[in-house]
Amino acid sequence: MPSVIVIGGGISGLAAAWELRGKAQVTVLEAGDRVGGKLRTGTLAGIPVDEGAESVMALRPEAVRLAEEVGLGDSLCDPEPAPVTFWTRGALRPLPAGHVMGIPADPADLSGSGLLSDEGLARLAREEAIPAHPVLSDGTNGSNGTDRTDISIAGYLAPRIGQEAVDRLVEPLLGGIYAGRTDQLSLRSALPFLAPVAASDESLLAALRRRREGRRTAPGPKPSVVRGIAGGTGRLPRAVAAASGARVLTSSTALSLERAAGSRWRVHAATEYGSATLDADAVIVALPAHAAATLLGPHSPAAEAELDAVRYAGSAVVTMAFARRWQDGPSPDLNGFLVPPVDGRTIKAATLLSHKWAWQREEAPSKLILRASVGRVGEEHLLGLDDRRLVTLARTELSQALGPLGDLHASKVTRWPQGLPQYEVGHANRVAAIREAVGKLPGVELCGALYEGVGVAACVTTGRAAAQRLREE
Repeated sequence: MPSVIVIGGGISGLAAAWELRGKAQVTVLEAGDRVGGKLRTGTLAGIPVDEGAESVMALRPEAVRLAEEVGLGDSLCDPEPAPVTFWTRGALRPLPAGHVMGIPADPADLSGSGLLSDEGLARLAREEAIPAHPVLSDGTNGSNGTDRTDISIAGYLAPRIGQEAVDRLVEPLLGGIYAGRTDQLSLRSALPFLAPVAASDESLLAALRRRREGRRTAPGPKPSVVRGIAGGTGRLPRAVAAASGARVLTSSTALSLERAAGSRWRVHAATEYGSATLDADAVIVALPAHAAATLLGPHSPAAEAELDAVRYAGSAVVTMAFARRWQDGPSPDLNGFLVPPVDGRTIKAATLLSHKWAWQREEAPSKLILRASVGRVGEEHLLGLDDRRLVTLARTELSQALGPLGDLHASKVTRWPQGLPQYEVGHANRVAAIREAVGKLPGVELCGALYEGVGVAACVTTGRAAAQRLREE
């Protein structure tokens, strides 16, 4: 049976280990003291709380399917139904249904919402045609920001629907996903479903209406966009690790990668017990870009250069428990809200965990559990604030949005420095260049949030695909 070392115990690496179960002897090296990466469930005053992602995408089935495969099917749960809501212009304003990434298929749906000014609404409705852009071509001109086969999201949308619609509808949604900016994020990589429209002369709003019609389902409740796991999403990586049968070594950092005898690979690592050397037939690198560059640089300078050029954004999660029953909190029809950066707030999003998840209410029926997210690209200074300052800022703005919240029972700050890769203009070409360079190294595969999407489902997909490619070699 072949041997494989997976470097990185986040959900991508663990998904790779799961895919290889029974087909290879797998060792997972994780530098931290636990597996899971940004899927982490901690405690706040004895209450389980997710400190990273608190749900997984359900419209993409990969993460949900993996949860079912590792025995968590009965723990999957849907959030309470609630509209996407923005805190903007001094009020909480729901976004009407029928939008695609904040863009309404019918601008009239926004009438009376207060989300856009009269001028902004009129400009959105007066969609202006722009020349087709070749975002679907397979350019090979590199990824240095001058990629002619790509365009920023704002660069495409603002001339069509107006800057105000981009700033107040699209920006907060994408900021929540990527912690990035629409004038830097790639249309081709971050909103790939719009690439065919950008490459044609088709009306954007007409394309969105067609997409909406194509997604209409039979009468009845619509399937949930996201799903959670009772007890916290941190249960998922632990379950995958256990079910994979892999040997998992935490507190073990891969220091270097070198060729061993024949076509095998050797990993030098620092473990909690001292230095270790491990040999294997193949290696899967499931690390952020800069860490992957360090390991791969001696074998592929081209891959190292591209990996080192990837920018990351950091963020922080401020979780708070208030000493009041969740029923006495803000409107139960509200699961959370997003904040447009143009409103000048510190927080970019908030989630009312006690409202959103039934399991969270059952864990703490006498508490109101909320969390706020802080940090976009260019706002790294916020992560340097001490915990007390971040809690004060978040609590003040939450109270402004939701009304008085009462006594703060407990709080917790979780920082994710360099947590999210930025899918900037040229990202698809950069990923293609990385994969081409690493493809010249037999027995080495890559996976992670850098390659196919930052969500849990996308990470699971890259991990399983990396394992499948090894099996085919």
